[in-house]
Amino acid sequence: MPRGDLAIGALIREARVRRGWSQATLARQLGVAEGRGPSGLDRGSVYRWERGRRVPDYWLPWILRVLDLEKAAAVPVAPTAGGTGGTGDTVASIVELARSDVDRRAFVQASSAYALAALALPDLDAIIRRVDDRSGPVGVGRGEVAAIRNMTKALGDAAAELGGGHVRHLAVRYLGEDVAGWLEGTYTASTGRELFTAAAELAHLVGWMAGDEGHQGLAQRYYAHSYRLAAEAGHAEVAATALRGMAVQAIDLGHRAAAVRLSEACVEQARTLDDPRATAYYQATLANAAALDGDRTTATSALTASATAIERSPATAGTSWAAHYSPGRWAHESGMILARLGDPEAAEEHLHLALDIHGLDRRRTRAIVLADLGALHLRQGNTDAALAAWEKFLDCADGLRSVKVTDALTDMRARLTRLRGLPAAEELNERAADIR
Repeated sequence: MPRGDLAIGALIREARVRRGWSQATLARQLGVAEGRGPSGLDRGSVYRWERGRRVPDYWLPWILRVLDLEKAAAVPVAPTAGGTGGTGDTVASIVELARSDVDRRAFVQASSAYALAALALPDLDAIIRRVDDRSGPVGVGRGEVAAIRNMTKALGDAAAELGGGHVRHLAVRYLGEDVAGWLEGTYTASTGRELFTAAAELAHLVGWMAGDEGHQGLAQRYYAHSYRLAAEAGHAEVAATALRGMAVQAIDLGHRAAAVRLSEACVEQARTLDDPRATAYYQATLANAAALDGDRTTATSALTASATAIERSPATAGTSWAAHYSPGRWAHESGMILARLGDPEAAEEHLHLALDIHGLDRRRTRAIVLADLGALHLRQGNTDAALAAWEKFLDCADGLRSVKVTDALTDMRARLTRLRGLPAAEELNERAADIR
């Protein structure tokens, strides 16, 4: 298991024991603090956190508050590592972040303030200054840029299939050891822009992997660095995608105002792009954030814009950073937005469209869609369909290392308790218990 998970668990256990609390007492206190009441969290969750089996993403703000761990949660990365305003050297910052990540012993909390601060104007002259400074020890050309992009694709393919937890350590070391040397080397202005863009893509991927492992604070910092690198390189699409990463994270964490602001900035950043898939990608994010915020008008308008764009997208994906946003992935995201807007029938239709018509080529993605479909079926009272979807979900989930898959397993098992007595439900619950 990741050492960072154990570090978080040890910190929680130490603070709990110091207060003389049992795991059940801490669970009760957290349930009350979060608003669900004394039975809102079970002791088993605390046990899994302390053993390093789970990362308490959602519960982390309440853990920090209840156990008075706010100061312990702050992890210094580097004087300029935030990349969230000011004129610090982005290259030095991302290199330090990657190198410290290799041997990280503590955790970093994700915050809406940090994400919003990332919108501060980047240092757009950074590349020119580096070109003028010829002291770098390594000469960098298009070959090094191509190497970064090839490695990013290979690592991204593996993570999309098996979950971010399988290959993040490889991506971090590549960023901190190989790419770092090239960023600190010498290059022309045009090569520098391509190099910064390729590094931004890799940083975004590492951020996605960190989030998929449950390290949301760390993911947030990689996204912020990706945005600054891409903005300094003048690459609108990669910069917009980094903002989207932070927006989706804010949505997942329930930071509604930050999610809307980041989504709006994402759409604004991409206003000059003419790639329909990119437009669909970013407008769907705004629709999701607006739906979370209860703004039905904005959500509906953005979702319509996203649908129009995806319908115009070419059948064959291009090579852009948003090219992976296929009609199938759009159908899944749109379905969940429609569910949030209170239209479960349309949501189910979109999820079936994602699975059966457009197809989804990654096991992790199919697993998440099937889990969502099962939950939607159960809400509609269609127990047989829910169990059938969840059975397929378990077929995909075994062996994946993704916090989203783990959360889907937990969610499914919680819902299966309502179906006690049904042999098929009992069998699914037993299968789920064996998946790690």
